[in-house]
Amino acid sequence: MNLPDPSAIIDLMDAYRRSKTMFAAVNFGIFDLLHEGPRTAQEIAERLHTSLTATQRLLEACAGLKLLENREGLFSNTPEGDTYLRQSSPQSLAGYILYSNQALWYCWGNLEDAVREGTPRWEQTFGSPGPIFEHFFSTPEKMRTFTMGMHGLGLSTSPHVVRAFDLTEFHTMADLGAATGHLIITACESYPGLKGIAFDMAKVIPIAEEFIAASPARERLSAQAGDFFTDALPAADLYALGRILHDWGEDKIRLLLRRIYEALPAGGGLLIAEKLLLEDRSGPLGAHLQSLSMLLVTEGRERSLSEYKALLEEAGFVGIEGRYTGKYLDAVLARKR
Repeated sequence: MNLPDPSAIIDLMDAYRRSKTMFAAVNFGIFDLLHEGPRTAQEIAERLHTSLTATQRLLEACAGLKLLENREGLFSNTPEGDTYLRQSSPQSLAGYILYSNQALWYCWGNLEDAVREGTPRWEQTFGSPGPIFEHFFSTPEKMRTFTMGMHGLGLSTSPHVVRAFDLTEFHTMADLGAATGHLIITACESYPGLKGIAFDMAKVIPIAEEFIAASPARERLSAQAGDFFTDALPAADLYALGRILHDWGEDKIRLLLRRIYEALPAGGGLLIAEKLLLEDRSGPLGAHLQSLSMLLVTEGRERSLSEYKALLEEAGFVGIEGRYTGKYLDAVLARKR
Protein backbone atom coordinates (compact mmCIF):
# COMPACT_ATOMS: atom_id res chain seq x y z
CA MET A 1 0.00 0.00 0.00
CA ASN A 2 1.34 3.44 -0.98
CA LEU A 3 0.65 5.78 1.91
CA PRO A 4 0.77 9.58 1.69
CA ASP A 5 3.95 11.20 3.01
CA PRO A 6 3.38 12.04 6.72
CA SER A 7 6.21 14.62 6.84
CA ALA A 8 3.90 17.65 6.89
CA ILE A 9 1.84 16.15 9.72
CA ILE A 10 4.92 15.26 11.76
CA ASP A 11 6.33 18.75 11.18
CA LEU A 12 3.15 20.28 12.60
CA MET A 13 3.26 17.90 15.55
CA ASP A 14 6.70 19.28 16.41
CA ALA A 15 6.09 22.94 15.47
CA TYR A 16 5.08 24.10 18.95
CA ARG A 17 8.32 22.67 20.36
CA ARG A 18 10.39 24.87 18.07
CA SER A 19 8.37 27.96 18.96
CA LYS A 20 8.54 27.35 22.70
CA THR A 21 12.30 26.71 22.53
CA MET A 22 12.80 30.13 20.96
CA PHE A 23 10.31 31.75 23.36
CA ALA A 24 12.15 30.37 26.39
CA ALA A 25 15.59 31.43 25.14
CA VAL A 26 14.32 34.98 24.50
CA ASN A 27 12.57 35.06 27.87
CA PHE A 28 15.83 34.10 29.63
CA GLY A 29 17.68 36.85 27.74
CA ILE A 30 20.16 34.38 26.27
CA PHE A 31 20.64 36.35 23.05
CA ASP A 32 21.36 39.57 24.96
CA LEU A 33 23.84 37.70 27.15
CA LEU A 34 25.64 36.24 24.14
CA HIS A 35 25.80 39.65 22.47
CA GLU A 36 28.53 40.34 25.03
CA GLY A 37 30.55 37.44 23.59
CA PRO A 38 30.58 33.63 23.25
CA ARG A 39 30.01 31.59 26.39
CA THR A 40 29.89 27.99 27.51
CA ALA A 41 26.72 26.38 28.83
CA GLN A 42 28.19 26.50 32.34
CA GLU A 43 28.86 30.23 32.13
CA ILE A 44 25.34 30.87 30.86
CA ALA A 45 23.74 28.66 33.50
CA GLU A 46 25.68 30.47 36.22
CA ARG A 47 24.54 33.87 34.94
CA LEU A 48 20.91 32.73 34.64
CA HIS A 49 20.88 30.65 37.85
CA THR A 50 19.51 27.68 35.92
CA SER A 51 20.26 23.96 35.77
CA LEU A 52 23.46 23.30 33.84
CA THR A 53 22.26 20.14 32.11
CA ALA A 54 18.88 21.68 31.22
CA THR A 55 20.52 24.88 29.98
CA GLN A 56 22.85 22.79 27.83
CA ARG A 57 19.82 21.11 26.23
CA LEU A 58 18.13 24.45 25.54
CA LEU A 59 21.29 25.92 23.99
CA GLU A 60 21.87 22.86 21.81
CA ALA A 61 18.26 22.99 20.62
CA CYS A 62 18.65 26.69 19.74
CA ALA A 63 21.79 25.81 17.80
CA GLY A 64 19.82 23.12 15.98
CA LEU A 65 17.25 25.79 15.09
CA LYS A 66 20.08 27.97 13.69
CA LEU A 67 19.42 30.65 16.32
CA LEU A 68 22.80 30.04 17.98
CA GLU A 69 26.15 28.69 16.85
CA ASN A 70 27.83 25.89 18.82
CA ARG A 71 31.57 25.65 18.27
CA GLU A 72 32.96 22.90 20.45
CA GLY A 73 30.74 23.86 23.36
CA LEU A 74 31.15 27.61 22.97
CA PHE A 75 27.83 29.23 22.11
CA SER A 76 27.34 32.50 20.22
CA ASN A 77 24.52 34.31 18.41
CA THR A 78 23.85 33.81 14.74
CA PRO A 79 23.33 37.08 12.82
CA GLU A 80 19.58 36.40 12.85
CA GLY A 81 19.50 35.72 16.57
CA ASP A 82 21.57 38.80 17.37
CA THR A 83 19.43 41.06 15.19
CA TYR A 84 15.91 39.85 15.92
CA LEU A 85 15.99 37.92 19.22
CA ARG A 86 18.10 40.21 21.36
CA GLN A 87 15.79 42.43 23.42
CA SER A 88 18.23 45.35 23.22
CA SER A 89 18.50 45.22 19.41
CA PRO A 90 16.90 48.15 17.52
CA GLN A 91 15.36 45.62 15.10
CA SER A 92 14.25 43.21 17.82
CA LEU A 93 11.19 40.99 17.48
CA ALA A 94 11.60 39.98 21.13
CA GLY A 95 8.64 42.11 22.26
CA TYR A 96 6.20 40.15 20.14
CA ILE A 97 7.89 36.90 21.13
CA LEU A 98 7.47 37.74 24.82
CA TYR A 99 3.82 38.69 24.23
CA SER A 100 3.37 35.38 22.41
CA ASN A 101 5.04 33.50 25.25
CA GLN A 102 3.23 35.27 28.09
CA ALA A 103 -0.25 35.63 26.57
CA LEU A 104 -0.94 34.07 23.18
CA TRP A 105 0.68 30.74 24.07
CA TYR A 106 -1.85 30.21 26.87
CA CYS A 107 -4.86 31.53 24.94
CA TRP A 108 -4.17 29.15 22.06
CA GLY A 109 -4.52 26.30 24.54
CA ASN A 110 -8.23 27.11 24.61
CA LEU A 111 -8.75 27.21 20.84
CA GLU A 112 -11.33 24.41 20.90
CA ASP A 113 -13.55 26.36 23.28
CA ALA A 114 -13.16 29.51 21.19
CA VAL A 115 -14.29 27.64 18.08
CA ARG A 116 -17.10 25.94 19.98
CA GLU A 117 -18.49 29.22 21.36
CA GLY A 118 -17.16 31.80 18.88
CA THR A 119 -15.88 34.09 21.64
CA PRO A 120 -12.48 35.24 22.97
CA ARG A 121 -10.69 33.22 25.62
CA TRP A 122 -8.94 35.88 27.69
CA GLU A 123 -11.17 35.51 30.76
CA GLN A 124 -11.07 31.72 30.55
CA THR A 125 -7.28 31.76 30.27
CA PHE A 126 -6.36 34.43 32.80
CA GLY A 127 -9.48 34.72 34.94
CA SER A 128 -10.07 38.42 34.40
CA PRO A 129 -12.79 39.98 32.22
CA GLY A 130 -12.74 43.35 30.51
CA PRO A 131 -11.42 44.90 27.29
CA ILE A 132 -8.30 43.09 26.15
CA PHE A 133 -6.20 46.24 25.81
CA GLU A 134 -6.74 47.07 29.47
CA HIS A 135 -4.75 43.93 30.21
CA PHE A 136 -2.01 44.73 27.71
CA PHE A 137 -1.54 48.14 29.35
CA SER A 138 -2.25 47.20 32.98
CA THR A 139 1.38 47.75 34.03
CA PRO A 140 4.23 49.75 32.48
CA GLU A 141 6.13 46.51 31.85
CA LYS A 142 3.22 44.81 30.04
CA MET A 143 2.54 47.95 28.03
CA ARG A 144 6.12 48.26 26.88
CA THR A 145 6.37 44.55 26.02
CA PHE A 146 3.23 44.69 23.88
CA THR A 147 4.12 48.03 22.28
CA MET A 148 7.65 46.94 21.46
CA GLY A 149 6.24 43.72 20.01
CA MET A 150 4.22 45.77 17.56
CA HIS A 151 7.29 47.92 16.90
CA GLY A 152 9.50 44.98 15.95
CA LEU A 153 7.00 43.74 13.38
CA GLY A 154 6.37 47.27 12.19
CA LEU A 155 10.01 47.88 11.34
CA SER A 156 9.92 45.06 8.82
CA THR A 157 6.54 45.95 7.28
CA SER A 158 6.05 49.73 7.48
CA PRO A 159 8.45 50.52 4.59
CA HIS A 160 6.43 48.27 2.28
CA VAL A 161 3.09 49.68 3.44
CA VAL A 162 4.02 53.35 2.94
CA ARG A 163 5.48 52.62 -0.50
CA ALA A 164 2.59 50.45 -1.68
CA PHE A 165 1.00 53.68 -2.97
CA ASP A 166 2.43 57.05 -3.97
CA LEU A 167 1.64 59.31 -1.01
CA THR A 168 3.41 62.45 -2.26
CA GLU A 169 0.12 64.33 -2.76
CA PHE A 170 -0.63 64.28 0.97
CA HIS A 171 0.65 66.91 3.40
CA THR A 172 -0.15 65.67 6.92
CA MET A 173 -0.58 62.07 7.99
CA ALA A 174 -2.04 61.09 11.36
CA ASP A 175 -1.45 57.51 12.47
CA LEU A 176 -4.32 56.49 14.76
CA GLY A 177 -3.22 53.93 17.34
CA ALA A 178 0.38 54.63 16.39
CA ALA A 179 2.08 52.76 19.26
CA THR A 180 5.80 53.57 18.84
CA GLY A 181 5.01 55.58 15.71
CA HIS A 182 6.94 53.22 13.41
CA LEU A 183 4.46 53.67 10.53
CA ILE A 184 4.29 57.46 10.67
CA ILE A 185 8.05 57.74 11.19
CA THR A 186 8.71 55.54 8.16
CA ALA A 187 6.23 57.55 6.10
CA CYS A 188 7.87 60.86 6.97
CA GLU A 189 11.34 59.47 6.33
CA SER A 190 10.12 58.21 2.93
CA TYR A 191 8.27 61.39 1.88
CA PRO A 192 10.21 64.61 2.62
CA GLY A 193 7.13 66.79 2.13
CA LEU A 194 5.00 64.93 4.68
CA LYS A 195 4.30 65.93 8.27
CA GLY A 196 3.25 63.22 10.72
CA ILE A 197 1.28 62.87 13.94
CA ALA A 198 1.43 59.78 16.16
CA PHE A 199 -1.97 59.54 17.89
CA ASP A 200 -2.48 57.08 20.74
CA MET A 201 -3.46 56.77 24.40
CA ALA A 202 -1.67 59.11 26.77
CA LYS A 203 0.28 56.32 28.47
CA VAL A 204 1.77 55.24 25.11
CA ILE A 205 2.84 58.70 23.95
CA PRO A 206 6.18 58.78 25.87
CA ILE A 207 7.27 55.64 24.02
CA ALA A 208 6.34 57.18 20.67
CA GLU A 209 8.22 60.33 21.58
CA GLU A 210 11.37 58.26 22.21
CA PHE A 211 11.33 56.96 18.65
CA ILE A 212 10.30 60.28 17.13
CA ALA A 213 13.28 61.96 18.82
CA ALA A 214 15.62 59.42 17.19
CA SER A 215 14.23 59.88 13.66
CA PRO A 216 15.96 62.03 11.01
CA ALA A 217 12.44 63.37 10.26
CA ARG A 218 11.77 64.40 13.88
CA GLU A 219 11.24 68.07 12.96
CA ARG A 220 8.19 67.02 10.93
CA LEU A 221 6.85 64.60 13.54
CA SER A 222 4.78 65.06 16.69
CA ALA A 223 2.73 62.95 19.11
CA GLN A 224 -0.77 63.60 20.41
CA ALA A 225 -2.75 61.76 23.08
CA GLY A 226 -6.33 60.64 22.53
CA ASP A 227 -8.87 57.87 22.01
CA PHE A 228 -9.78 57.49 18.35
CA PHE A 229 -13.28 56.29 19.25
CA THR A 230 -14.21 59.28 21.40
CA ASP A 231 -11.75 62.20 21.09
CA ALA A 232 -11.36 64.72 18.30
CA LEU A 233 -8.97 63.39 15.66
CA PRO A 234 -5.88 65.40 14.69
CA ALA A 235 -6.30 67.56 11.60
CA ALA A 236 -4.82 65.67 8.62
CA ASP A 237 -5.45 64.94 4.95
CA LEU A 238 -4.26 61.34 5.35
CA TYR A 239 -5.11 59.03 8.23
CA ALA A 240 -3.48 55.66 8.84
CA LEU A 241 -4.70 52.58 10.68
CA GLY A 242 -2.01 49.96 11.19
CA ARG A 243 -3.30 46.65 12.59
CA ILE A 244 -6.28 48.43 14.14
CA LEU A 245 -9.35 47.32 12.20
CA HIS A 246 -8.68 43.61 12.70
CA ASP A 247 -9.11 44.10 16.46
CA TRP A 248 -12.77 45.07 16.23
CA GLY A 249 -16.18 43.88 15.13
CA GLU A 250 -18.16 45.59 12.40
CA ASP A 251 -20.00 48.05 14.67
CA LYS A 252 -16.77 49.52 16.09
CA ILE A 253 -15.21 49.60 12.61
CA ARG A 254 -18.20 51.46 11.20
CA LEU A 255 -17.95 54.01 14.01
CA LEU A 256 -14.24 54.57 13.46
CA LEU A 257 -14.45 54.80 9.67
CA ARG A 258 -17.33 57.25 9.93
CA ARG A 259 -15.32 59.44 12.32
CA ILE A 260 -12.32 59.39 9.99
CA TYR A 261 -14.42 60.17 6.93
CA GLU A 262 -16.05 63.14 8.64
CA ALA A 263 -12.67 64.49 9.79
CA LEU A 264 -11.03 64.26 6.36
CA PRO A 265 -11.06 67.14 3.89
CA ALA A 266 -12.33 66.47 0.37
CA GLY A 267 -9.79 64.38 -1.50
CA GLY A 268 -8.20 63.16 1.72
CA GLY A 269 -7.18 59.55 2.19
CA LEU A 270 -7.10 56.63 4.58
CA LEU A 271 -4.19 54.16 4.53
CA ILE A 272 -4.89 50.77 6.12
CA ALA A 273 -2.23 48.19 6.98
CA GLU A 274 -3.65 44.71 7.59
CA LYS A 275 -3.22 41.12 6.45
CA LEU A 276 -5.51 40.62 3.46
CA LEU A 277 -7.20 37.28 2.84
CA LEU A 278 -7.40 36.23 -0.78
CA GLU A 279 -10.86 36.63 -2.27
CA ASP A 280 -11.33 32.86 -2.63
CA ARG A 281 -10.15 32.51 1.01
CA SER A 282 -7.48 30.00 -0.02
CA GLY A 283 -4.82 31.96 1.86
CA PRO A 284 -2.44 33.25 2.76
CA LEU A 285 -1.96 30.87 5.65
CA GLY A 286 -0.54 33.62 7.86
CA ALA A 287 -3.78 35.59 7.56
CA HIS A 288 -5.87 32.53 8.47
CA LEU A 289 -3.73 31.82 11.54
CA GLN A 290 -3.84 35.48 12.55
CA SER A 291 -7.62 35.40 12.22
CA LEU A 292 -7.73 32.49 14.68
CA SER A 293 -5.50 34.47 17.01
CA MET A 294 -7.91 37.42 16.84
CA LEU A 295 -10.74 35.04 17.71
CA LEU A 296 -8.85 34.07 20.85
CA VAL A 297 -7.99 37.55 22.16
CA THR A 298 -10.28 40.15 20.53
CA GLU A 299 -13.66 40.59 18.89
CA GLY A 300 -12.00 41.03 15.50
CA ARG A 301 -10.78 38.97 12.54
CA GLU A 302 -8.84 39.21 9.30
CA ARG A 303 -10.72 40.22 6.14
CA SER A 304 -10.38 40.23 2.36
CA LEU A 305 -10.04 43.39 0.30
CA SER A 306 -13.69 43.13 -0.78
CA GLU A 307 -14.79 42.94 2.86
CA TYR A 308 -12.81 46.06 3.73
CA LYS A 309 -14.08 47.72 0.58
CA ALA A 310 -17.70 47.12 1.61
CA LEU A 311 -17.08 48.71 5.02
CA LEU A 312 -15.22 51.66 3.48
CA GLU A 313 -17.86 52.31 0.82
CA GLU A 314 -20.57 52.19 3.48
CA ALA A 315 -18.69 55.01 5.27
CA GLY A 316 -18.55 57.03 2.03
CA PHE A 317 -15.05 56.28 0.77
CA VAL A 318 -14.32 55.91 -2.95
CA GLY A 319 -11.39 54.88 -5.15
CA ILE A 320 -10.48 51.99 -2.87
CA GLU A 321 -7.35 50.08 -3.87
CA GLY A 322 -5.49 47.19 -2.28
CA ARG A 323 -1.92 45.99 -2.57
CA TYR A 324 -0.55 42.61 -1.52
CA THR A 325 2.98 43.47 -0.41
CA GLY A 326 4.23 39.91 0.03
CA LYS A 327 5.30 40.90 3.56
CA TYR A 328 3.70 40.57 6.99
CA LEU A 329 1.08 43.27 6.25
CA ASP A 330 -0.70 44.42 3.10
CA ALA A 331 -2.04 47.88 2.28
CA VAL A 332 -5.37 49.50 1.36
CA LEU A 333 -5.86 53.13 0.29
CA ALA A 334 -9.29 54.80 0.23
CA ARG A 335 -10.28 58.38 -0.51
CA LYS A 336 -12.95 60.87 0.45
CA ARG A 337 -14.76 62.19 -2.59
